[in-house]
Amino acid sequence: MNPEQFVQELSKRNFKLNEKQINQFKQYFTSLIEANQHVNLTRITEENDVYLKHFFDSVTPLFMFDELFKSGSELCDVGAGAGFPSIPLKIIKPEIKVTIVDSLGKRLTFLQELVDKLNLKDVTLVHGRAEDVGQNKQYREQFDLVTARAVANMAVLSEYCLPLVKKDGNFIALKGPKADDELKDSQKAITTLGGKVSEVEGLQLPYSEEERTLILVQKVKMTPKKYPRQAGTPHRKPIH
Repeated sequence: MNPEQFVQELSKRNFKLNEKQINQFKQYFTSLIEANQHVNLTRITEENDVYLKHFFDSVTPLFMFDELFKSGSELCDVGAGAGFPSIPLKIIKPEIKVTIVDSLGKRLTFLQELVDKLNLKDVTLVHGRAEDVGQNKQYREQFDLVTARAVANMAVLSEYCLPLVKKDGNFIALKGPKADDELKDSQKAITTLGGKVSEVEGLQLPYSEEERTLILVQKVKMTPKKYPRQAGTPHRKPIH
């Protein structure tokens, strides 16, 4: 998917990018490739692949759940790495507020430079592990939307993300193909943490055979205080 096809595919789905947004994606690509020579941000470096597997992939929640990305909504992106999915979402929906949580300082340095270059407003970067941030009153149950892409399996991911979602807010997990088994294995975790799966949407990326699954979890009750458990525990001992 080259940059022109990216713009066309978004337009087909009623997201018409203006010149500024098109240039922000171009600048994003350039910055990503430059920084990637010094910091391990991505294995995907071909322009067409970045546009498809990073940029387009990141904005697929807008096609399914656009109504959740309201002006002024607060979104937290857990383990964003090089800024996926939150920065592409922010470029297309500049009126949402974004908080990015990542445990690696070098990635956050890249993201801060990127945010400055792209002139993005209302983006906050938080250096920390999701388990610690989820227990911090400043962030716990403060967000309308929490996103995570390719971070961990669904049971572990739910413990990272659901404590950050406010009651009646939503958590969107961007997963690869065939997430059914993962979903089955994570039912107990999702329920325990106050969530309820409300939609599961499969899709195929254009110009490719790549399949993706979007899982929407609504926060129906508050997360018990003991979650998230201390750093490393969710990964070692997922809730089953």
